[in-house]
Amino acid sequence: MSAAGKALIHSGGATESNMDTWVLHAEQDAFCEAMADAASSVVRHFDGRIAFINAMKNLSVDCDCCEVAEDPCMKDIGMLASLDPVAIDQACIDLIYAAKNDPGQKHFLERVESRHGVHTIEAAADLGFGSREYELIEI
Repeated sequence: MSAAGKALIHSGGATESNMDTWVLHAEQDAFCEAMADAASSVVRHFDGRIAFINAMKNLSVDCDCCEVAEDPCMKDIGMLASLDPVAIDQACIDLIYAAKNDPGQKHFLERVESRHGVHTIEAAADLGFGSREYELIEI
């Protein structure tokens, strides 16, 4: 993603300037909704010619855009694939909630819940480019 695109997401659509995002940073739900909106433009651009693969490995509470991200805190869960970007993300969060024996689960979920992380999935479903319903098939 371009620097301007990242600025638009982090500011909730208020600015394309990276420098201005420090002043115009969106509140958390608007940020989550901007992430969903940005994802919808990619999905719509490829219009059925895209597949999604999520690697649930090296799960860290930090975003991959952090300069110094925290070390992974959860055990590897596996790989997921889908033609529906919303369903695959819903399946990932459901698998994290199901990982009750993982010692890092509580730390990971504290970060997700304190930042309304699931709201991105909700917003994506509301935008209509995927469904939170899925069938998990293990291979």
